[in-house]
Amino acid sequence: MNPTPGAPLDIKFMNGTATALFAVFAGLALVAALAWAARSPLFAIRAIEVTGDVSHNNGITLRANVAPRLTGTFFTLDLAQARQLFEAAPWVRKAVVKRDFPNRLRVALQEHKAVAYWGPEGESRLLNTEGEVFEANVDEVEQDGLPRLMGPDGQAAQVLATYRLAQPLFTDMDLALDQFELTGRGSWRVRLDTGAVLELGRGNTEDVLARLTQFLKTLTQVTAKYGRRPEALESADLRHEEGYAIRLRGVTTSATAAAGPQKPETH
Repeated sequence: MNPTPGAPLDIKFMNGTATALFAVFAGLALVAALAWAARSPLFAIRAIEVTGDVSHNNGITLRANVAPRLTGTFFTLDLAQARQLFEAAPWVRKAVVKRDFPNRLRVALQEHKAVAYWGPEGESRLLNTEGEVFEANVDEVEQDGLPRLMGPDGQAAQVLATYRLAQPLFTDMDLALDQFELTGRGSWRVRLDTGAVLELGRGNTEDVLARLTQFLKTLTQVTAKYGRRPEALESADLRHEEGYAIRLRGVTTSATAAAGPQKPETH
């Protein structure tokens, strides 16, 4: 039985051309359909669901502020831009924005957790648990007794880390930190809630903690020598190579100095 002869070349060419044209027209039709869908009011963003941390952001108010600034439909909306709009809201640290077919957005928020005020009094900057500085209304801070940390730009994380290591040392002495500062010259300074100021000197975290630990270990003994408790401390200077100088409330170094300025006691 002889094999069936193949189709003529011109018929093969016509079939191939027809298939290619069909694929092109189908692709164009698909593109047109997608373009129509992208512009269609049917797919305009009509609802935004906000979940996550909303302690400082009312979901209704947040949607009202952000929705008018969103551009595009479900298909064309720039999610990165939408995320930036939500993260620009006060207290918002991170926002995850996802599409929800056919015309909704789901937004999960993570708020800053304030652990300290940052900078001089009167400023609206705060420090979160990650050592990041953020702007917010300080009147909305829910925690009482937050310390004030200060330092050069870009050093917030280091200041927070050092404060976290130093704070328990004072707690063990029933002393409370009110302010913790890294000066522009690289020197550390502490102010207690009693008003006492401690100059800790320069150095890395390990150096500062070593000096501070040694000082606090002997503070009770030194204050007891003058019939005082550690709360009587007015100032301390730990920048001496050997020992430190302190000033105690109500204590002078001589009887004749009682009516005049008090002099520091060196140890």
